[in-house]
Amino acid sequence: MDIYKITLLRHGESVGNAEGYYQGQYDFPLTPRGKNQVRRVVARWQADGSIFDQVIASPLKRAKETAEMVAEGLNVPLQFDPDWMERDNGKLGGMKREDADEQFPRPDFFTPYDNIAETGEGDFALYLRAGRAIQSILQMPPARYLVVSHGGILNQALHVILGITPQANGQGTHFRFRNTAFSTLFYEPDHHNWVFWGLNDFTHLVVKNVEIIEE
Repeated sequence: MDIYKITLLRHGESVGNAEGYYQGQYDFPLTPRGKNQVRRVVARWQADGSIFDQVIASPLKRAKETAEMVAEGLNVPLQFDPDWMERDNGKLGGMKREDADEQFPRPDFFTPYDNIAETGEGDFALYLRAGRAIQSILQMPPARYLVVSHGGILNQALHVILGITPQANGQGTHFRFRNTAFSTLFYEPDHHNWVFWGLNDFTHLVVKNVEIIEE
């Protein structure tokens, strides 16, 4: 039976993460700590013999740098797909969180169809793009795919797989992705059967139950 193995990896810590910016599609690079996080996940996969046939990544710097380090470390071909870019969060992109929250306060009520910060993608638009990104993988031959992307779009990808549509006010199910945490899924196309093998796995960043924070 032909089976897809899809691993969803969030990028390492970025300058935007560390300095409190809204990122979206604003192009922040990795921090030194973020690069170290990537080295740790690569070392983990090298040690446990993990094999990927293809890396598919967002072209934004923080994901691109992560994907390049992983692809080089594991000797895997790399391709970029803009459908895996983070949510376009409109005018919030590149703004400090405190400034953005003052200038664009969260409305008391919003639907999944409303734009974010006037011009950005709403939840339903992001959901549709995530569905397209998943479909693009499933139109390729069954193999072991590693997707390197961002927390927002990865959340919506899991929602698509589970059939969970966006809700008003951003309510409902949310999936945590720490920097360089990954989730592993298997898909059996003959039965349309998804199996979740792991979620938000960041044990490569933990020693004796304490998360490593040094650069």
